Amino acid sequence: MIDAASDWIASLFAGFAWPWMLLALLVPWLARWALPPVRQDAPALRVPWGRRLEHITLQGDARGVRRMPLLAWLAWTLLCVAAARPQQLGEVVQPPASGRDLMLAVDLSGSMGEEDMRLGGRTVDRLTAAKAVLADFLDRRAGDRVGLIVFGQRAYALAPLTPDRDSVRGQLLDSVVGLAGRETAIGDAIGLAVKRLRSQQAGQRAPDSQVLVLLTDGVNTAGQLDPMKAAELAREHRVRIHTVAFGGDGDAMSLFGIQLPGNEVEIDEATLQRIAETTGGRAFRARDADQLAGIYAEIDRLEPVARPGREVRPKIERYPWPLAGALLAGLLAMLPPPRLSALRIPGRARREDAGAQA
Repeated sequence: MIDAASDWIASLFAGFAWPWMLLALLVPWLARWALPPVRQDAPALRVPWGRRLEHITLQGDARGVRRMPLLAWLAWTLLCVAAARPQQLGEVVQPPASGRDLMLAVDLSGSMGEEDMRLGGRTVDRLTAAKAVLADFLDRRAGDRVGLIVFGQRAYALAPLTPDRDSVRGQLLDSVVGLAGRETAIGDAIGLAVKRLRSQQAGQRAPDSQVLVLLTDGVNTAGQLDPMKAAELAREHRVRIHTVAFGGDGDAMSLFGIQLPGNEVEIDEATLQRIAETTGGRAFRARDADQLAGIYAEIDRLEPVARPGREVRPKIERYPWPLAGALLAGLLAMLPPPRLSALRIPGRARREDAGAQA
């Protein structure tokens, strides 16, 4: 009970932002003490009933006479309190997590159609296996802004950086082999990803929160930008690249569902390793869907999702309340006091009564 009451009091009144402004309460007293009183040099009219007249005035209209200084003091006090900016603690809020800008680059070249992967007990092509793993990876990236780039002979941005992971997943699932051409432009894919990520660095995100995860099963055979030049560009803009070389051992190929020998899979693992090392990332090799899932789990560990910030209680400004009270008290103090009732001077009153009786 005591703790609840103390919490309620603390939330009701958090203090003053500028408590030193309360020192202004002493200004009228200091002015009255430091400044000499004003002397009246004008001649005064002395009457024998002056003191009684003053007593009658104060008794007859004491409320009206004393109202002005009291309201003036009240207005000054409230004005000083408002100037000190009283604040109240609001409800507990949790700031949203500030995640990473994560760009996914997926190879859609012709070799991604090779059916050398096992998924759910059946043989599927590489792209289908990659989609399943990437969809699960997206589910775990709550708080990040994720974008999608696909590349073949050219590189295209299918989804801009967005917190809407469902839209990115939809674009990924709709992509097909050969959508961007049958060849492989790894350098152009990196360059496009850096361009998209660089446009976000002017905001409030930290420079080291820019990440590219590149998945390919081949060698750079197309495009205008050399992969290592693109990696240097990424390093210049502090974009970290994790590369994933994906594909089977290449000892067989399928034709109308029949496995045929003699298909050698060529993956430039050395270049992918150099790209990752140049940008401070990691290079991985996946030969099946299970290894690919483990690699993206490792990337989750290397690039952890930002957790929500510490709970805070915002301070709500409450100075309008005393400020409004000061304004109201000042307006009341400026109103004219009630009119005094007619005063009857003693000598004159006796003469008027005697005349009335006569």
